Parts: sequence; structure tokens; C-alpha cells
Amino acid sequence: MSAPIRFELAATDGDARAGTLHTRHGEVPTPAFMPVGTQATVKSLSPDEVAAAGARMTIMNTYHLWLRPGPEVVAAHGGLHGFARWPHAIATDSGGFQAFSLAARCKLSEDGFEFSSHLDGARKLLSPEESMRVQGLLGSDIAMQLDVCPAGGSPRPELSAAVERTTRWAERCLAARSPGQAVFGIIQGSTDVELRLQHAEALAQLPLDGLALGGFSVGEPPPEMHRALVQIAPRLDPLRPHYLMGVGTPLDLIVAIGAGVDLFDCVMPTRNARNGQAFVPGGKVIVKHAKYRMDTRPIDDTCECPACRGGYSRAYLRHLYLAGEILVHRLLTLHNLYFYQRLVADARRAIVEGRFQSFAAPWLAPPAQAAEE
Repeated sequence: MSAPIRFELAATDGDARAGTLHTRHGEVPTPAFMPVGTQATVKSLSPDEVAAAGARMTIMNTYHLWLRPGPEVVAAHGGLHGFARWPHAIATDSGGFQAFSLAARCKLSEDGFEFSSHLDGARKLLSPEESMRVQGLLGSDIAMQLDVCPAGGSPRPELSAAVERTTRWAERCLAARSPGQAVFGIIQGSTDVELRLQHAEALAQLPLDGLALGGFSVGEPPPEMHRALVQIAPRLDPLRPHYLMGVGTPLDLIVAIGAGVDLFDCVMPTRNARNGQAFVPGGKVIVKHAKYRMDTRPIDDTCECPACRGGYSRAYLRHLYLAGEILVHRLLTLHNLYFYQRLVADARRAIVEGRFQSFAAPWLAPPAQAAEE
């Protein structure tokens, strides 16, 4: 395969798309959900367990791996695939979101982000060129450009400045890309649809391998995000994969898939598991609640995850959670990853069969989304 990646469209249903992302480490059927492995691991799970859930691509974090253990250590192991023992596709975030989330420790200039390390306080400059150098050593299949992520509700001049700088940095990232590594551009603009579309058009003029929507779920109300998504995603270049970064809930995924998004990542399946929450069709099971004290049912009797298939009861999971046992984090994380992988697989099947609208209808009903079983 000469190109770093290749995106092949298999079917459409309205704006929803089913396809295949071909990478040097295997095929990724889309829509696809990437579990988050910030520190080169999906928390509490082995690579085999993540793959068994159905994932064929994960996302790892440039900023954190830059600081620890260092990209040279990873490169000495053959890159992230060898270091983390994950044989499938890998994307790496560029560090731009960490500049947003660690804003108090970061100074922005045209050169890049000057960080004060959260580990030891050392000052480090993450420029577009340094981000690409690090991602090249990490050896991911897809590198994300370094971008500027403004907070939700930022004034338009601030949004415009972030958009313009992100475009300039996209050009610098492309000039510094590593051979054989795909580069995705990141469209910014918050919920300003006009600005987002202008930025999408500017990035589409560059030889980027994919287009991502960043800067969502950073403080804006979810209905505003959904309103913007359905106006923006269908108008992105149809020949390139579309990636919605850091989003989100099952409802968010269904809305975005219906608008033509192909790739997702979010910490929600793993973070919610650590907080004792398991996703089920129509809502969540919050295992600490007293009503599950005598509940002999699994989390979801239609689920094939090891927690449900293994017969672990809600009462047992509640006991583990209240006792602070690590096993509950593993079982709930496994369940949530299986849930998300089944969601995108079912969405893909519905698109191929031309019934996505009827498939999505129950998920789009607001009362069902907030329910707890």
C-alpha cells in the first residue's frame, strides 16, 4: 500500500456512512470507536482484551508519552505497536488538547505551546515540528496535527485566531511529517458553523489524509454541539475519513454517525467504569445504588462481554465497587468497551442495510438517554 492510509466507502444511508479505513496495521471498519490509551494502555485491560471487545484502532497521547517514558524509549521498542503490544492501528493525539486542559501550565505563541510539565515542572516547548517528531518516533499509523483548541463560548475573534493558527500549524505539520505516517487536520471554530465550514474548506486544500472535528465537548451545551455537527459533518470532503475527537455519549455518537462521522474516541467508557457506571441500551446501571444489593441479573443479559457472559451479578459488582476492589473496574471497563463497539457495529450494519434512521430513533429519544435501568 503506497499511501499511509486509504479510506473506502462501502455504503451510505442519508448522510450516514459505512466504510473501511485501510492502514498498515490492518483494516478498521467504520463507523469505529477508538478506546483511549493515553499512557499506551487502555486502563486496566490487556491489548488482547481490548481487541476481543472488537476494537481495531486505539488512540494514544503524544503529550503524556513525550514526558514519560519519552519517545526515544518507545522507538527503541519498535514504536507503540511493539511497546504496548497492540498489533492493530494506532492514532496519536498531538498534544493540542492538553494545552486546553492544562491551560494554567501552558503559554501559547506562534512557536507552539510552552508547557510546565505536570510531572516535574520542567519547561518544554511543544511546537508543530516537535509534535510531529515525537509522533514519528511513537510510530502511530495516524498523527494528528498540533492545533489550538479554544474553550466553548469563546468570543469570535478568539475562535478566528485559533482557526487561522491551526491552519498555519497544519502546513508546518505536513512539512515535518514522518515517512509512512498519515496526518489528519483538525477543524476548529466551536459551534460557529460558518467559521467551521471556512476552516474545513481551508484544510481541504492541504494534502491531509483525514479531517477531524476538534474543540467540541469543551463547555458548550450538548444540543448546541449536535446542532453544529449536523450542519458541518455532511459538508466535509467525502473522500477523506471524518473523525470527531473526544466525543462522547452514545447519543453523541448516534447524532454524529447520522451526520457522516466515521471515527470517534472518548474516555467515557473507561472513566465511567471507574466511577461505577455501566452503559446499557436506554441508559446506565450505576452499580453503587442500593436497589442492586440483591439483584442477581447481569448488567445486560444481551451483552457478550466477560462480565455479562460470565454471570457476574449486579449485586456482586456493587459489592466489589463499595469494597474498592480492582476487579470491578476491569469488569465494568470490559462491559463498556463491548457496549461501544456493539453500538458502532450495529450502526454500521444499519447503514449497510439502509435502515439507519429507524435504528437511530430509539437512541434519539431524550427520556431514554437519561434513564437508569
